[in-house]
Amino acid sequence: MPPTLKESRQLLQDFEFNKLFVQKLGWDNLSSHKTVSLEIEGETYSRKAIAQLLGVVVYEIIADSGNIPNSAERLTIYREIVQISAENLLIFIDKNRTKCLWYWVKREGTKLYPRDHVYVKREPCDLLLSKVTALKVDLAELETLSVIDVAQRLQAGLDVERVTKKFFEDFKQQHVGFLSVISGIEKETDRRWYTSVLLNRLMFVYFLQRKGFIDSGKILYLQEKLAESKLRGTDLFYSEFLKTLFFDGFAKPQHERTSKVETLIGDIKYLNGGLFLEHPIEQNYPNIAIPDAAFEKILDLFAAYSWNLDDTVGGKENEINPAVLGYIFEKYINQKAFGAYYTRPEITEYLCDRTINKLILDKINEGGHGGTAPTFETITELLTNLDANLCRRLLTEILPNLTLLDPACGSGAFLVAAMKTLIYIYSTVIGTSKFLTDHYLNDLLKNIETEHSSLNYYIKKRIISDNLYGVDIMLEAVEIAKLRLFLALVSAAENVSDLEPLPNIDFNIMAGNSLIGLLRVDDAEYEGSRAQLNLFHKTYRQVVEEKNRLISIYRHATTYSQNLQSLRDEIAEKKASAIENINKILLEDFKQLKIKFEQSQVSGKPIKRTLSIADIEALKPFHWGYEFDEILHQRGGFDAIITNPPWEIFKPNAREFFVQHNELAKKSKMDIKTFEKEQNKILQNPEIAESWLKYQSELPHVSAYYRSAEQYKNQISIVNRKKSGTDINFYKLFLEQCFNLLRPNGECGIIIPSGVYTDLGTKQLREMLFVETEIDTLFGLSNEKFIFEGVHHSFKFCLLTFEKGKSTESFQAAFRINPREAIRVEKLDTFLNNQDEYIEISVDLIRRLSPDSLSVMEFKNEGDI
Repeated sequence: MPPTLKESRQLLQDFEFNKLFVQKLGWDNLSSHKTVSLEIEGETYSRKAIAQLLGVVVYEIIADSGNIPNSAERLTIYREIVQISAENLLIFIDKNRTKCLWYWVKREGTKLYPRDHVYVKREPCDLLLSKVTALKVDLAELETLSVIDVAQRLQAGLDVERVTKKFFEDFKQQHVGFLSVISGIEKETDRRWYTSVLLNRLMFVYFLQRKGFIDSGKILYLQEKLAESKLRGTDLFYSEFLKTLFFDGFAKPQHERTSKVETLIGDIKYLNGGLFLEHPIEQNYPNIAIPDAAFEKILDLFAAYSWNLDDTVGGKENEINPAVLGYIFEKYINQKAFGAYYTRPEITEYLCDRTINKLILDKINEGGHGGTAPTFETITELLTNLDANLCRRLLTEILPNLTLLDPACGSGAFLVAAMKTLIYIYSTVIGTSKFLTDHYLNDLLKNIETEHSSLNYYIKKRIISDNLYGVDIMLEAVEIAKLRLFLALVSAAENVSDLEPLPNIDFNIMAGNSLIGLLRVDDAEYEGSRAQLNLFHKTYRQVVEEKNRLISIYRHATTYSQNLQSLRDEIAEKKASAIENINKILLEDFKQLKIKFEQSQVSGKPIKRTLSIADIEALKPFHWGYEFDEILHQRGGFDAIITNPPWEIFKPNAREFFVQHNELAKKSKMDIKTFEKEQNKILQNPEIAESWLKYQSELPHVSAYYRSAEQYKNQISIVNRKKSGTDINFYKLFLEQCFNLLRPNGECGIIIPSGVYTDLGTKQLREMLFVETEIDTLFGLSNEKFIFEGVHHSFKFCLLTFEKGKSTESFQAAFRINPREAIRVEKLDTFLNNQDEYIEISVDLIRRLSPDSLSVMEFKNEGDI
């Protein structure tokens, strides 16, 4: 870590805010200013200006009572101070200087939008530090900066997240080139998958080396090892060095390595984790070869950028940190995944706050607080009023047991956002616990600090291991999602000794078709399928409990002696056997629904035949009831689901065809636009025609399943005694699947097209939401200002949050559908958090105004209702 950043962290942790702003951020010193008393509603506060820059003033504020004021009192204090300092940052501190609340108010005209962040002394401060470092000013800038510039820096640090796009184009080009030179992998899909696996490992190592965590601080470790490898011979870097680094270095502790390995790779920290175990592709293709030239190009690309693992805003156009890398991955993966789009951080963070924070508050308030009535309306109020009882409940009952799912996780944007939400809460609770005289908490924290040198690392690792779950049909996306979580984890380490073995999350974040698979597995049906195979008889419950036991050992293993590779292979073997039988049950379900396979023909009707087990396997079913048995069977479902699923209609599509048949496209020298424009002419080519017909044949039986399966009973609506909404749309399927996967009182936050509240074909889904869930918020938006890149400007979508197991009487809503009122990207956060935008819409009103369709009218304000 750079000395300045390390020193800034220490000053922040020690509550030396004046020194932080003056010595590290370049602001002017105001610590000599006298303390001024301020009386608000009977409470006296001490106000002191500690730093300023071009009229923007930082104040420390302490109440005589010693408490941090509530939200209403904070806003009142701000209104007083803004009279003397139009632009300001307020730091509310408790009397013992152990807890603080950073408070900044965004202004738009006469409207005020407060932002706050609670921080406890000497606790992990990465989230707050990433915001504070945006306020750094160099001396050379002082002549050109204005008060507006400084205010904008406050906004950049405390309001929005910075990303860069340049690296994306370079990375995409290098990815294609790298893919083309790999030999020894026959299937292009496997070659593409392995390209991502290998580049992910390289980027992970590159981050570590730039932080000085590799071989006694060698920041050019990979480049130096490539040069050494070329001296030993041609094209040995992959086969000789990298494979040794991965499988005998990071995957084994030093005492298990030979002297030859030590000489080759140097001083490498044992990291464990599935990232450096032998990948299934490496097991299936033992003769993979990659030339040195491919690695030279990749490392040259990496060297052109500044790699910062600390995830703070450095202000450099060429800076790559985990947040920026996440943006790149989202763009790269989602350009290939039909119907999936990069989700802006303002949206991911908002939905995580609305679901996870509400979940925690509900659990706290349901349990009461020392026999008194629930009082906490916001997470900020909870965190500023923690006591021993609340800390115990949060640390031992509530936080460790939360299960958060993204069933269309892509490259992990929502998983990372969920992690940040939980880090904030975990850090504040642990920090507060240290200042409480509670024996249980003191013993708990003593054990944690004895076993873990970095508390920040411990918190992140626990969240990743215990709270986060994701599924996606794209293998590449799943690999990248795991990498992003690993990067977020190692960024918590301040030195190499803080690094602990990575968590094993191969069975938290998995690949598969989220929409097809059994939600519950019937014991009798499973045992019948086993009997048909004449295998040693085990009940389904025995099979799944054995799998659960092995996964629990694997997930929490921290030492190499437990032989993770063998354990993972054993789990994979047992899973393959079980899933073979579960697929047979799913096949019978298709047959009971009288679904046939329909083989498309060049002309005439398709030829129908009975479905086979191979047809089922080709769908890549994800059997939720088996894979997440403990969550669905024992807990009744997930606590929260936060997702942005694909939005497209399920039908033959040229883009998806090209993703699946990329080799054929390149061979025929055609692109998607050419195919769409001249489809009939191109299909005269027999090879293309055969592939196109095969692709089309893979859809009808799936469509039939979506129309008739019990788990999707709300997909087709009856309006005026006629069927409506017969098109199968992914967003509709995912919405109902999210409902299926939630436990009673579980929370969902989802981004979907606005048709969910307007279209006739979604009437039945609206009925489900009104009767079986309590809708919290519904925000309708237009894409006129391109909140979603790559989506047509006129497209309309919505953010929907709801709780399962209740009914809806009314809900909060806001609409910006008119193109002239469309939200700009920079205004998105303000809109989502603006209470003035909300209107209350009752379900009774909807039933009166549109009794046949239950469509929700897009009211602009309360007066229109």
